[in-house]
Formats: sequence, C-alpha cells, structure tokens
Amino acid sequence: MKKTIENRDDLTLLVHSFYAKIRADKEIGFFFNETITNWDEHLEKLTDFWEMNLFAVKKYNGNPIAAHNEVDKHFDHRISPNEFGIWLNLWFETLDELFEGENVEILKRRARKMGTFIYRNIFESRSKV
Repeated sequence: MKKTIENRDDLTLLVHSFYAKIRADKEIGFFFNETITNWDEHLEKLTDFWEMNLFAVKKYNGNPIAAHNEVDKHFDHRISPNEFGIWLNLWFETLDELFEGENVEILKRRARKMGTFIYRNIFESRSKV
C-alpha cells in the first residue's frame, strides 16, 4: 500500500524523484539541464513551491511565469505544448508510483492548470517580442 502525501518530506521525495526523471528524459531533459546550474537549490525551491501550493506554507519566493518565459527565450521559443505534456505525464507517473489519496489528485489538477497557464503566458509573451 502506498502512502498519502502528508508533509514536506513526502513532497521532497516527490520533487526529487520527479526531477530525476525529467533530467534523464531525452526530449525535455536538456531544457532543464542546460538552464539549472544549482540543482540542490532548485529542488529546494520547487519543494517550497509545492508545499505552498498543497499545504499553504509560505516559503516559496519566485516568479514561475518570468522564469519560464526566460527559458523559452533562451531556447529560441522552442517550448511547445508537447514539452508541457511530457512534463505533466512524468508528474502524474511519479505521483502514481509513490503515493495515493486525495492530495495526489489535487497535485495532478494543480499541475495541469499551472502548465496550461504557464504555456499560455509563454505563447502570449512571444507576440510582445
């Protein structure tokens, strides 16, 4: 029986497991591996983000919209819905491998909404260039 997501330690396991898959992915790994210079710091920040998102703990300090727009610009606007689909599928896969319960479904819904919102923002920012 899998456990439920109950605390930061669970989110740390999720984030680290997920980004290990992302970094190894042949289609999207390079976006991350060429952009992120300090993985320990980045994983901590992402754990903060998901802890805020799921448990309302206010540790996260960042601007995901600006960060993703910069990455898209760095890669000559090559980020497409396909990359977001791969990201989302790996997120769902990791959640399902490690956990069960209501918080898994909450994190799936929030990731889906967030991915749509971020990609829409990337697409809109291209027209302002």
